[in-house]
Amino acid sequence: MLHADVTAAARVLRGVPEGAREEVLERLIRSATWAAAYRQRHGRQHPCWGDGTLMAAALARDPGPEPGLGDPDYCRCLAQVLVRLAERREDAGLKVVPT
Repeated sequence: MLHADVTAAARVLRGVPEGAREEVLERLIRSATWAAAYRQRHGRQHPCWGDGTLMAAALARDPGPEPGLGDPDYCRCLAQVLVRLAERREDAGLKVVPT
């Protein structure tokens, strides 16, 4: 997972109503997961969701430009993405080590 994956997903979330953000984020993560499996199985990227990265799944939704960190709504979206990704790692039994 790269910084660009997190920022692209946050940009998508910023463009949807606050009440729909968790569902949209889960769809993005699921799309990326399915695209990664597709790429492993077929040896090429998924025609709609890209190469299996969260960034590719987010860019398929046209997230718009990246706002500055002075935008509180964008910062909340970044935090939401990071928290959800950490939860998924923990659910998968991977240890999240703070730095």
